[in-house]
Amino acid sequence: MFPYIPHTSSDEQEILQTIGLNSIDQLFDDIPEDLRLRKPLNFPTSKSELEVRTYLKSLADKNCSLDDLTCFLGAGAYDHYIPSVIDAIISRSEFYTSYTPYQPEISQGTVQYIFEFQTLICNLTGMDVANASLYDGGTAVMEAALMACATSRKGEIIVSKGVSPDARKVLKTYAHAQKLTVVEVGIKDGVTDAEELEKLVSDDTAAVIVQNPNFFGVLEDLESLGEVAHKGKKTSFIASVSPMALGILKKPGDLGVDIVVGEGQPLGIPLSYGGPYLGFMATKEKYMRKLPGRIVGETVDVDGKRSFVLTLSAREQHIRREKATSNICSNQGLNTLAATIYMVTLGKEGLREVATQCAQKAHYAFNQLTKSGKYQPLFDKPFFMEFALKSDTSPDEINRALRNKNIVGGYDLSKEYPQYENAILYAVTEKRTKAEIEKLASVLEGIK
Repeated sequence: MFPYIPHTSSDEQEILQTIGLNSIDQLFDDIPEDLRLRKPLNFPTSKSELEVRTYLKSLADKNCSLDDLTCFLGAGAYDHYIPSVIDAIISRSEFYTSYTPYQPEISQGTVQYIFEFQTLICNLTGMDVANASLYDGGTAVMEAALMACATSRKGEIIVSKGVSPDARKVLKTYAHAQKLTVVEVGIKDGVTDAEELEKLVSDDTAAVIVQNPNFFGVLEDLESLGEVAHKGKKTSFIASVSPMALGILKKPGDLGVDIVVGEGQPLGIPLSYGGPYLGFMATKEKYMRKLPGRIVGETVDVDGKRSFVLTLSAREQHIRREKATSNICSNQGLNTLAATIYMVTLGKEGLREVATQCAQKAHYAFNQLTKSGKYQPLFDKPFFMEFALKSDTSPDEINRALRNKNIVGGYDLSKEYPQYENAILYAVTEKRTKAEIEKLASVLEGIK
């Protein structure tokens, strides 16, 4: 069997002679002696293909997938059903080998599904224009804030603590580098504190960012919060939304939202250990030329046939770097296609059905888990498919007990919100059955 590096000794000598060296060590003359490794790398000896497959399988078998476990964990990534047609289509070679349409004239298939994705996102959000796309929901929040700052030429961003903690961390990281100010507005009874927000908004505010449903699963009053945000001069109101919830909620565009962003993972994209995911962004027309990434438009070719072009493509490979709005747009590949297939496959009625099932099953689970009084609601507010419960038992102890019964428990809120000690956030998707929910309730009741 060959070692990991396939070059033979004669191969190495031939390479060295070609470049005019006598030994491999001469390749590293520029590295100081005290920084060089003077012993063999700690690699195992070469193995046969059978041995390697057996070893890798033993490592893979240490993982537990959601084929074997029942998942009630959400907090930004959700165990939704993915129709088999999605994998069947995105696995076609013309899709999984395509990357980016630098030459639209020979990439009509790619630019067409990007156009369809943009159209679907606009229909879902009620906005005028959408791009394709962003890396994930967190970077979408950040990009929306930067776009609002660029549009208004102001440097203050107000963000609700009900926005995903991960998204807020991404926002603060980029804001620091851009010398922008991020101000957080608190939570009151599970929703954004509107009174505090009103005191914070000023003519220096470029953007106000909220999430709906927020990180606790609670529904925010977008219309009222938007009215508060717009009291600032040229202040943009940004909503980070659940695409699944939009199956039954009003469109953000009808509620005074200027920029809509969100995480597209629920739209046919697997959990995959946290990524790659899909951020989406849709806005009013006035922001169009500041949108990061690309916007595909529809036109006709010389023969009058329907075709597609990159209408706007303001990124650093195409124009001067200092004029680029962003370099984030690579997810317009397989993830955008998967989301497009998902939305087209389900259609308007299918999306409404999935959202309805999520809401109904979540409320059934909420009632089952709270009826004994052992677990109490953290907030008394309307929610979509996630809800937080508190008890006298630590989340670690609860989740260990659930894991022993092959159940993935909820998210420990005290990790990011210390004031909510012994509070767990549970998510219930359309995949969860009545029997699974009742088993969850039974295990929780049995914890001493």
